[in-house]
Amino acid sequence: MQFKRFIIALNLCWAGLAVAGQDVPMTAKQSQALGIETSPLVSSAVLAGNALPAQVVIPNHQVRVISAPLPGMVESMSVAVNQAVKKGQSLARLQSPGLAELQRDFLQAALQSQLAQNSLSRDEKLFKDGIVAESRYLATRNSALTSAAAANEKKQALHLAGMGDAAIQKLQSGQAIGSALDVISPIDGVIMEQMVAPGQRMEAAAPLFKVARLSPLWLEIQTPLAQASTLQAGASVRVPALQASGKVISIGRGVAEANQTVMVRAEITDGTANLRPGQYVEAVLGMVTGTKQWSVANGALMRDGNQTYVFVQTPSGYRLQLVQVLAQTPASATIGGDFKGEERVVIKGTVALKAAWQGLGGE
Repeated sequence: MQFKRFIIALNLCWAGLAVAGQDVPMTAKQSQALGIETSPLVSSAVLAGNALPAQVVIPNHQVRVISAPLPGMVESMSVAVNQAVKKGQSLARLQSPGLAELQRDFLQAALQSQLAQNSLSRDEKLFKDGIVAESRYLATRNSALTSAAAANEKKQALHLAGMGDAAIQKLQSGQAIGSALDVISPIDGVIMEQMVAPGQRMEAAAPLFKVARLSPLWLEIQTPLAQASTLQAGASVRVPALQASGKVISIGRGVAEANQTVMVRAEITDGTANLRPGQYVEAVLGMVTGTKQWSVANGALMRDGNQTYVFVQTPSGYRLQLVQVLAQTPASATIGGDFKGEERVVIKGTVALKAAWQGLGGE
């Protein structure tokens, strides 16, 4: 009998599975003779599977690097690393002679633009009264447009230097020209990095701070290739040790040669306060939210290439059914498939049943 079972197992290496869904007629006596045992499906309401290594990262679109708009010296700093800041909040004050030059150039351009506009208003009235020629009116209008463009250019330079509309309006109203420049935060977030110190001189575009919004966060999960192939965007993810959860947003197309894993990216929306960027954690992958999942013993699974099957007990025997492995532990697996929840699956004797189904066994 043992020799016969060995021959059966050897033949299974050569023969592939046929189409799932076909029944294998078998009586209770035959099942007992083959040592077949079944177990009911167990609904898996929680995620199951091996904990996978993952790293917490900040989404790229939630990070801002704040740089010096002009050459200058850091006069003072108002914030420090790990401090929460609001959009528009002052982070540091710079002393920059270049700012004074920009303000002077803007005031000169604004004054010339106002004079050109006054001349245009006067010549437009004279042209309508027939006192001046059309050529003079057109020349005056072109001069006004050129002066207005130059003033807007200088105003934009002040905007790029960090001056707001309110500060520029005060400058036009007679406020004295100054060289102090406040560097403000463009977003609500947390100071993640400080690249300068008070008293330090720097060039234009030199980085000062890195500010980031820390909710939501991303998890980059190193997932075995076999498990990644069963995932879909929207699959649930959780970090049990830190009470954080979210969902899969992308599944990598490349495979790491060293360990044959795929990088799966998840967006964590719940429990982000418990995570820190750069932290390594253990994540558990589930399945697409709203899809039923079932827990079975590993002995119930049969694989043929990239496909996985189980034998489901029927009134007249057993039926081969295609399933999807969503997660797996050393003892059990979480699967998805077309089940009602009342089925019993074969957990022992699957090799003999497979042989009988292929016509290789005896009674």
